[in-house]
Amino acid sequence: MELSREIHHLIVRNVTTRADLVSLTTVSKRFQHEAERALYNTLHLRGTAHIVAVCHTLGRTPRLSRLVEALSIFVALERPEAASDDEDSDADSDAEAEAEADAAPLPVEFWDAVAAALRAVRRLRFLSIYFEQIHDTAQAWVLRGTVFQLRTFHCDFEWDVHLAAFLRTQTDAVDLCLADYRREAGAAGGETTTAGGTAAAAATADATMPQLAVLECTFSEAAADLVPDRPVARVKTCFSRSDADEKRAELALLLAQLQRSRTPLRALDLGDEAYDEDFTLLLLRSMGGPSSRFSELRYLGTLVLPVDGTKRVEFYARLMRFPRLRCVELEVSKWEPPPMTPTALRALTYELRIYCSSISRVIFVYDFDRALMVVEPDGACVLDPDAATDTLWREV
Repeated sequence: MELSREIHHLIVRNVTTRADLVSLTTVSKRFQHEAERALYNTLHLRGTAHIVAVCHTLGRTPRLSRLVEALSIFVALERPEAASDDEDSDADSDAEAEAEADAAPLPVEFWDAVAAALRAVRRLRFLSIYFEQIHDTAQAWVLRGTVFQLRTFHCDFEWDVHLAAFLRTQTDAVDLCLADYRREAGAAGGETTTAGGTAAAAATADATMPQLAVLECTFSEAAADLVPDRPVARVKTCFSRSDADEKRAELALLLAQLQRSRTPLRALDLGDEAYDEDFTLLLLRSMGGPSSRFSELRYLGTLVLPVDGTKRVEFYARLMRFPRLRCVELEVSKWEPPPMTPTALRALTYELRIYCSSISRVIFVYDFDRALMVVEPDGACVLDPDAATDTLWREV
Protein backbone atom coordinates (compact mmCIF):
# COMPACT_ATOMS: atom_id res chain seq x y z
CA MET A 1 0.00 0.00 0.00
CA GLU A 2 1.31 3.43 -1.00
CA LEU A 3 1.98 5.73 1.94
CA SER A 4 0.34 9.13 1.83
CA ARG A 5 2.34 12.32 1.39
CA GLU A 6 1.54 13.25 4.99
CA ILE A 7 3.10 10.01 6.25
CA HIS A 8 6.23 10.58 4.17
CA HIS A 9 6.46 14.11 5.55
CA LEU A 10 5.98 12.92 9.13
CA ILE A 11 8.69 10.28 8.81
CA VAL A 12 11.17 12.74 7.32
CA ARG A 13 10.39 15.34 9.97
CA ASN A 14 11.40 12.88 12.69
CA VAL A 15 14.74 11.98 11.12
CA THR A 16 17.47 13.58 13.23
CA THR A 17 20.63 13.27 11.11
CA ARG A 18 21.46 14.55 7.66
CA ALA A 19 23.11 11.21 6.82
CA ASP A 20 19.79 9.43 7.36
CA LEU A 21 18.02 12.02 5.23
CA VAL A 22 20.49 11.36 2.42
CA SER A 23 19.75 7.64 2.73
CA LEU A 24 16.02 8.31 2.51
CA THR A 25 16.46 10.01 -0.87
CA THR A 26 17.28 6.58 -2.36
CA VAL A 27 14.20 4.77 -0.99
CA SER A 28 11.52 6.12 -3.32
CA LYS A 29 10.52 9.20 -5.32
CA ARG A 30 8.20 10.36 -2.52
CA PHE A 31 10.90 10.01 0.11
CA GLN A 32 13.42 11.64 -2.21
CA HIS A 33 11.17 14.68 -2.59
CA GLU A 34 10.49 15.08 1.14
CA ALA A 35 14.07 14.34 2.22
CA GLU A 36 15.56 16.78 -0.28
CA ARG A 37 13.22 19.48 0.98
CA ALA A 38 14.50 18.87 4.51
CA LEU A 39 18.13 18.73 3.38
CA TYR A 40 18.15 21.88 1.26
CA ASN A 41 15.61 24.16 2.94
CA THR A 42 18.26 25.54 5.32
CA LEU A 43 21.98 25.36 4.52
CA HIS A 44 24.89 26.33 6.79
CA LEU A 45 28.07 26.12 4.75
CA ARG A 46 31.60 26.08 6.19
CA GLY A 47 34.92 25.02 4.74
CA THR A 48 36.15 26.18 1.34
CA ALA A 49 35.83 22.84 -0.46
CA HIS A 50 32.39 22.17 1.01
CA ILE A 51 31.11 25.63 0.07
CA VAL A 52 32.33 25.29 -3.51
CA ALA A 53 30.87 21.78 -3.88
CA VAL A 54 27.42 22.74 -2.57
CA CYS A 55 27.37 25.96 -4.60
CA HIS A 56 28.23 24.02 -7.76
CA THR A 57 25.35 21.64 -6.98
CA LEU A 58 22.90 24.49 -6.48
CA GLY A 59 24.06 26.31 -9.58
CA ARG A 60 23.64 23.23 -11.78
CA THR A 61 20.55 21.62 -10.25
CA PRO A 62 17.40 23.78 -10.38
CA ARG A 63 15.39 21.00 -8.71
CA LEU A 64 17.48 21.46 -5.56
CA SER A 65 18.18 25.19 -5.70
CA ARG A 66 14.46 26.02 -5.69
CA LEU A 67 14.18 24.29 -2.29
CA VAL A 68 16.62 26.65 -0.53
CA GLU A 69 15.01 29.30 1.66
CA ALA A 70 17.82 30.01 4.15
CA LEU A 71 21.54 30.10 3.36
CA SER A 72 24.49 30.91 5.63
CA ILE A 73 28.04 30.98 4.26
CA PHE A 74 31.01 31.25 6.63
CA VAL A 75 34.15 32.17 4.67
CA ALA A 76 37.47 31.72 6.46
CA LEU A 77 41.08 31.16 5.53
CA GLU A 78 42.03 27.56 6.20
CA ARG A 79 45.33 27.06 7.97
CA PRO A 80 47.51 23.98 7.50
CA GLU A 81 46.94 21.17 9.99
CA ALA A 82 50.31 21.80 11.60
CA ALA A 83 49.25 25.33 12.46
CA SER A 84 45.83 24.34 13.77
CA ASP A 85 47.38 21.70 16.06
CA ASP A 86 48.98 24.46 18.11
CA GLU A 87 45.74 26.34 18.81
CA ASP A 88 45.60 25.19 22.43
CA SER A 89 49.00 26.69 23.22
CA ASP A 90 49.48 30.32 24.26
CA ALA A 91 50.76 31.47 20.88
CA ASP A 92 51.71 35.14 20.63
CA SER A 93 50.50 37.56 17.98
CA ASP A 94 53.56 36.93 15.78
CA ALA A 95 52.80 33.21 15.69
CA GLU A 96 49.17 33.92 14.81
CA ALA A 97 50.22 36.28 12.04
CA GLU A 98 52.58 33.63 10.66
CA ALA A 99 49.82 31.02 10.75
CA GLU A 100 47.51 33.40 8.90
CA ALA A 101 50.19 34.02 6.29
CA ASP A 102 50.48 30.26 5.79
CA ALA A 103 46.72 29.88 5.30
CA ALA A 104 45.62 28.63 1.92
CA PRO A 105 44.02 31.35 -0.25
CA LEU A 106 40.51 30.92 -1.56
CA PRO A 107 40.46 28.99 -4.84
CA VAL A 108 40.02 30.99 -8.03
CA GLU A 109 36.56 29.56 -8.68
CA PHE A 110 35.26 30.22 -5.15
CA TRP A 111 33.34 33.45 -5.70
CA ASP A 112 32.16 32.45 -9.17
CA ALA A 113 30.61 29.33 -7.61
CA VAL A 114 28.93 31.41 -4.90
CA ALA A 115 27.61 33.87 -7.47
CA ALA A 116 26.14 31.08 -9.61
CA ALA A 117 24.47 29.53 -6.57
CA LEU A 118 22.95 32.86 -5.52
CA ARG A 119 21.51 33.38 -8.98
CA ALA A 120 19.96 29.91 -8.79
CA VAL A 121 18.29 30.09 -5.35
CA ARG A 122 15.34 32.12 -6.55
CA ARG A 123 13.18 31.46 -3.46
CA LEU A 124 15.80 32.45 -0.90
CA ARG A 125 14.43 34.45 2.05
CA PHE A 126 17.30 34.43 4.56
CA LEU A 127 20.93 35.07 3.59
CA SER A 128 24.02 35.46 5.79
CA ILE A 129 27.59 35.77 4.51
CA TYR A 130 30.28 36.09 7.18
CA PHE A 131 34.05 36.51 6.86
CA GLU A 132 36.84 35.48 9.21
CA GLN A 133 40.38 36.72 8.52
CA ILE A 134 39.40 37.57 4.95
CA HIS A 135 41.11 40.75 3.77
CA ASP A 136 39.41 41.17 0.39
CA THR A 137 35.76 41.64 1.40
CA ALA A 138 34.75 43.60 -1.70
CA GLN A 139 32.78 40.67 -3.08
CA ALA A 140 29.23 42.04 -3.19
CA TRP A 141 29.33 41.68 -6.96
CA VAL A 142 28.18 38.08 -6.38
CA LEU A 143 24.71 39.54 -5.70
CA ARG A 144 24.35 40.79 -9.27
CA GLY A 145 21.64 39.03 -11.23
CA THR A 146 19.86 37.60 -8.19
CA VAL A 147 16.07 37.69 -8.16
CA PHE A 148 15.22 36.60 -4.62
CA GLN A 149 13.51 38.89 -2.11
CA LEU A 150 15.08 38.54 1.33
CA ARG A 151 13.49 39.02 4.71
CA THR A 152 16.82 38.76 6.53
CA PHE A 153 20.21 39.78 5.14
CA HIS A 154 23.41 39.74 7.20
CA CYS A 155 26.73 40.33 5.47
CA ASP A 156 30.36 41.27 6.03
CA PHE A 157 30.77 42.65 2.52
CA GLU A 158 32.66 45.87 1.97
CA TRP A 159 30.25 48.65 1.06
CA ASP A 160 30.31 49.36 -2.66
CA VAL A 161 28.02 50.12 -5.58
CA HIS A 162 27.07 46.45 -5.93
CA LEU A 163 25.86 46.17 -2.34
CA ALA A 164 24.02 49.49 -2.57
CA ALA A 165 22.33 48.45 -5.80
CA PHE A 166 21.30 45.10 -4.31
CA LEU A 167 19.73 46.71 -1.24
CA ARG A 168 17.75 48.99 -3.53
CA THR A 169 15.96 45.91 -4.91
CA GLN A 170 15.00 44.42 -1.52
CA THR A 171 11.43 45.51 -0.84
CA ASP A 172 10.68 42.67 1.63
CA ALA A 173 13.74 43.10 3.87
CA VAL A 174 12.87 43.21 7.58
CA ASP A 175 16.24 42.42 9.23
CA LEU A 176 19.52 43.91 7.98
CA CYS A 177 23.06 43.58 9.35
CA LEU A 178 25.94 45.47 7.70
CA ALA A 179 29.60 45.26 8.65
CA ASP A 180 30.57 48.22 6.47
CA TYR A 181 28.97 51.44 5.30
CA ARG A 182 30.14 54.43 3.32
CA ARG A 183 28.27 57.66 3.08
CA GLU A 184 28.15 59.81 0.00
CA ALA A 185 29.91 63.12 0.52
CA GLY A 186 27.29 65.73 1.31
CA ALA A 187 24.76 63.20 2.66
CA ALA A 188 23.10 63.55 6.06
CA GLY A 189 26.35 63.95 7.99
CA GLY A 190 28.42 65.11 5.05
CA GLU A 191 31.43 62.95 5.92
CA THR A 192 32.60 59.67 4.52
CA THR A 193 32.53 56.85 7.06
CA THR A 194 35.41 54.86 5.64
CA ALA A 195 38.11 55.63 3.13
CA GLY A 196 37.07 56.03 -0.47
CA GLY A 197 33.35 56.29 0.18
CA THR A 198 30.92 55.43 -2.59
CA ALA A 199 27.51 56.91 -3.23
CA ALA A 200 24.96 55.73 -0.71
CA ALA A 201 22.01 57.61 -2.16
CA ALA A 202 20.76 54.54 -4.03
CA ALA A 203 20.63 52.48 -0.86
CA THR A 204 19.11 55.13 1.39
CA ALA A 205 16.34 56.38 -0.86
CA ASP A 206 12.90 56.45 0.73
CA ALA A 207 11.68 53.59 -1.46
CA THR A 208 14.48 51.25 -0.35
CA MET A 209 13.63 48.49 2.14
CA PRO A 210 10.25 49.99 3.16
CA GLN A 211 9.60 47.19 5.69
CA LEU A 212 12.95 47.34 7.50
CA ALA A 213 12.37 46.75 11.24
CA VAL A 214 15.71 45.50 12.63
CA LEU A 215 19.04 47.17 11.81
CA GLU A 216 22.50 46.15 12.99
CA CYS A 217 25.41 48.16 11.64
CA THR A 218 28.98 48.87 12.64
CA PHE A 219 28.79 52.58 11.83
CA SER A 220 26.26 55.01 13.33
CA GLU A 221 26.09 56.80 9.98
CA ALA A 222 24.34 53.77 8.53
CA ALA A 223 21.66 53.97 11.22
CA ALA A 224 21.31 57.71 10.70
CA ASP A 225 20.73 57.16 6.97
CA LEU A 226 18.67 53.96 7.00
CA VAL A 227 16.27 54.49 9.91
CA PRO A 228 14.34 57.61 8.78
CA ASP A 229 10.97 56.95 7.12
CA ARG A 230 11.17 53.21 7.75
CA PRO A 231 9.44 51.19 10.52
CA VAL A 232 12.73 50.42 12.28
CA ALA A 233 12.10 49.37 15.89
CA ARG A 234 15.43 47.76 16.86
CA VAL A 235 18.87 49.25 16.27
CA LYS A 236 22.37 48.11 17.20
CA THR A 237 25.24 50.33 16.14
CA CYS A 238 28.51 51.92 17.30
CA PHE A 239 29.87 55.42 17.61
CA SER A 240 32.53 56.16 15.02
CA ARG A 241 34.18 59.21 16.59
CA SER A 242 36.64 59.34 19.49
CA ASP A 243 37.00 63.12 19.87
CA ALA A 244 34.56 64.35 22.55
CA ASP A 245 33.10 67.23 20.51
CA GLU A 246 32.76 65.10 17.39
CA LYS A 247 31.11 62.32 19.38
CA ARG A 248 28.55 64.74 20.84
CA ALA A 249 27.72 65.93 17.33
CA GLU A 250 27.47 62.31 16.17
CA LEU A 251 25.11 61.55 19.06
CA ALA A 252 22.89 64.53 18.28
CA LEU A 253 22.60 63.53 14.62
CA LEU A 254 21.96 59.88 15.44
CA LEU A 255 19.19 60.58 17.95
CA ALA A 256 17.54 63.07 15.60
CA GLN A 257 17.54 60.52 12.79
CA LEU A 258 16.31 57.68 15.03
CA GLN A 259 13.30 59.77 15.97
CA ARG A 260 12.33 59.84 12.30
CA SER A 261 11.53 56.13 12.34
CA ARG A 262 7.92 55.40 11.40
CA THR A 263 7.52 53.42 14.63
CA PRO A 264 8.79 54.02 18.19
CA LEU A 265 12.06 52.26 18.99
CA ARG A 266 11.84 49.15 21.15
CA ALA A 267 15.57 48.38 21.40
CA LEU A 268 18.68 50.55 21.15
CA ASP A 269 22.17 49.08 21.61
CA LEU A 270 25.00 51.61 21.26
CA GLY A 271 28.61 50.47 21.30
CA ASP A 272 31.67 52.64 21.88
CA GLU A 273 35.42 52.16 21.87
CA ALA A 274 35.72 53.94 25.23
CA TYR A 275 32.75 54.05 27.62
CA ASP A 276 32.35 57.15 29.80
CA GLU A 277 29.78 57.85 32.52
CA ASP A 278 29.48 61.55 31.61
CA PHE A 279 28.69 60.62 28.02
CA THR A 280 26.11 58.10 29.26
CA LEU A 281 24.38 60.83 31.26
CA LEU A 282 24.48 63.10 28.20
CA LEU A 283 22.89 60.31 26.16
CA LEU A 284 20.08 59.85 28.67
CA ARG A 285 19.46 63.60 28.93
CA SER A 286 19.35 63.89 25.14
CA MET A 287 16.78 61.12 24.75
CA GLY A 288 14.12 63.26 26.42
CA GLY A 289 11.11 62.42 28.53
CA PRO A 290 8.01 60.22 28.28
CA SER A 291 6.68 62.08 25.23
CA SER A 292 9.79 61.35 23.14
CA ARG A 293 10.03 58.67 20.46
CA PHE A 294 12.19 56.65 22.87
CA SER A 295 9.53 56.22 25.55
CA GLU A 296 8.62 52.74 24.23
CA LEU A 297 12.13 51.33 24.66
CA ARG A 298 12.30 47.81 26.09
CA TYR A 299 16.08 47.44 25.73
CA LEU A 300 18.77 50.09 26.22
CA GLY A 301 22.56 49.77 26.31
CA THR A 302 25.45 50.02 26.65
CA LEU A 303 25.28 52.45 29.59
CA VAL A 304 28.05 53.17 32.08
CA LEU A 305 26.83 52.65 35.63
CA PRO A 306 28.44 55.54 37.57
CA VAL A 307 30.57 54.71 40.58
CA ASP A 308 29.92 58.08 42.20
CA GLY A 309 26.72 57.99 44.26
CA THR A 310 25.41 61.41 43.14
CA LYS A 311 25.87 60.60 39.47
CA ARG A 312 24.34 57.17 39.99
CA VAL A 313 21.19 58.72 41.47
CA GLU A 314 20.92 60.99 38.43
CA PHE A 315 21.48 57.95 36.23
CA TYR A 316 18.57 56.13 37.87
CA ALA A 317 16.39 59.23 37.66
CA ARG A 318 17.03 59.48 33.92
CA LEU A 319 16.22 55.80 33.44
CA MET A 320 12.87 56.32 35.17
CA ARG A 321 11.80 58.27 32.08
CA PHE A 322 11.60 54.97 30.19
CA PRO A 323 8.69 53.20 31.92
CA ARG A 324 8.63 50.22 29.54
CA LEU A 325 12.28 49.20 29.91
CA ARG A 326 12.71 45.46 30.40
CA CYS A 327 16.46 45.06 29.93
CA VAL A 328 19.52 47.31 30.25
CA GLU A 329 23.19 46.64 29.54
CA LEU A 330 25.51 48.25 32.10
CA GLU A 331 29.25 48.78 31.77
CA VAL A 332 31.01 48.42 35.14
CA SER A 333 34.66 48.03 34.08
CA LYS A 334 35.79 51.01 36.16
CA TRP A 335 34.39 49.61 39.38
CA GLU A 336 36.91 48.42 41.96
CA PRO A 337 36.72 45.76 43.14
CA PRO A 338 34.91 44.23 40.15
CA PRO A 339 31.23 43.74 41.06
CA MET A 340 31.01 40.46 39.14
CA THR A 341 30.26 38.08 41.99
CA PRO A 342 26.65 36.84 42.21
CA THR A 343 26.18 38.71 45.50
CA ALA A 344 27.42 42.03 44.10
CA LEU A 345 25.45 41.66 40.87
CA ARG A 346 22.31 40.84 42.82
CA ALA A 347 22.77 43.92 45.03
CA LEU A 348 23.22 46.24 42.04
CA THR A 349 20.19 44.73 40.30
CA TYR A 350 18.00 45.25 43.35
CA GLU A 351 19.29 48.82 43.70
CA LEU A 352 18.38 49.52 40.06
CA ARG A 353 14.90 48.07 40.54
CA ILE A 354 14.19 50.45 43.42
CA TYR A 355 14.01 53.16 40.75
CA CYS A 356 13.06 51.13 37.67
CA SER A 357 10.82 48.25 38.72
CA SER A 358 9.92 47.39 35.12
CA ILE A 359 13.46 46.10 34.45
CA SER A 360 13.68 42.33 34.80
CA ARG A 361 17.02 41.64 33.07
CA VAL A 362 20.35 43.36 33.56
CA ILE A 363 23.48 42.62 31.54
CA PHE A 364 26.65 43.59 33.40
CA VAL A 365 29.85 44.06 31.37
CA TYR A 366 33.30 44.09 32.98
CA ASP A 367 36.05 44.21 30.34
CA PHE A 368 35.29 41.08 28.28
CA ASP A 369 33.16 39.35 30.89
CA ARG A 370 29.39 39.50 30.58
CA ALA A 371 26.81 38.40 33.13
CA LEU A 372 23.02 38.40 32.92
CA MET A 373 20.92 38.82 36.04
CA VAL A 374 17.27 37.79 35.68
CA VAL A 375 14.49 38.80 38.07
CA GLU A 376 12.03 35.93 38.44
CA PRO A 377 8.24 36.50 38.78
CA ASP A 378 8.52 35.90 42.53
CA GLY A 379 11.13 38.67 42.82
CA ALA A 380 14.16 36.41 43.18
CA CYS A 381 17.25 37.63 41.32
CA VAL A 382 19.35 34.89 39.72
CA LEU A 383 22.41 34.68 37.49
CA ASP A 384 21.78 33.09 34.09
CA PRO A 385 25.16 31.66 33.00
CA ASP A 386 23.89 30.24 29.70
CA ALA A 387 22.12 33.29 28.27
CA ALA A 388 23.05 34.59 24.82
CA THR A 389 23.37 38.21 25.88
CA ASP A 390 24.52 39.45 22.46
CA THR A 391 21.08 38.87 20.93
CA LEU A 392 18.79 40.03 23.74
CA TRP A 393 18.29 43.37 22.00
CA ARG A 394 16.52 41.45 19.23
CA GLU A 395 14.25 39.55 21.61
CA VAL A 396 13.12 41.80 24.47
